[in-house]
Amino acid sequence: MKDIVVIGGGGHAKVVISILRKLKAFHVIGYTDLKDNGTLFEASYLGDDNALARLAAGHGLSAAIGVGQVGLGRMRSELYQRGLSLGLSFPSIVSPDAIVNEEVELGEGTVVMDGVVVNPGAAAGKGVIVNSGSIIEHDVVLGDWVHVAPGVTISGAVKVGMRSMVGAGAVIIEGRTIADDCMVGAGAVVIHDLIEPGVYAGCPARRIR
Repeated sequence: MKDIVVIGGGGHAKVVISILRKLKAFHVIGYTDLKDNGTLFEASYLGDDNALARLAAGHGLSAAIGVGQVGLGRMRSELYQRGLSLGLSFPSIVSPDAIVNEEVELGEGTVVMDGVVVNPGAAAGKGVIVNSGSIIEHDVVLGDWVHVAPGVTISGAVKVGMRSMVGAGAVIIEGRTIADDCMVGAGAVVIHDLIEPGVYAGCPARRIR
């Protein structure tokens, strides 16, 4: 098994640790966070993010980002860049209870959670979160640091721009494009391209700010 540290100690980190434990390909040595949240399953608190330099030194250590969508993915991007500078590697992590079909590309640090279906031709960039029970149809492209929340349906050939978030239960119909830095609200239905950054909600989804 390969040693791995989880960066983050909140609820999202708990889910990531749970998946890593089920995979049995990794040994979770613990987690880092701004505060000690106690033991997460069997993962102990290792200190704040300054501890990463000590942990990474000469270790060949892997890391998983256990921070959810804070600030439209920018925090996760910054943690990833810092980890790379320390020599950490960020494998893609796929739950054994997800279905990832043939000809799917997953970038470094991407996490695919329980109950997800990803169909052929789909691609996810770096640090993407595909959360529980979501459906990513054929030929979808998810940009770096996208977060797909639980229960989302993204129909075929959709393109979701970098750092965007698709809220829980949202639906994006086939062939649409979502710009970088968009937040699609929970339950929204996207039937038109979202061409500029902003917050979108409703059925059909409209920009609200």
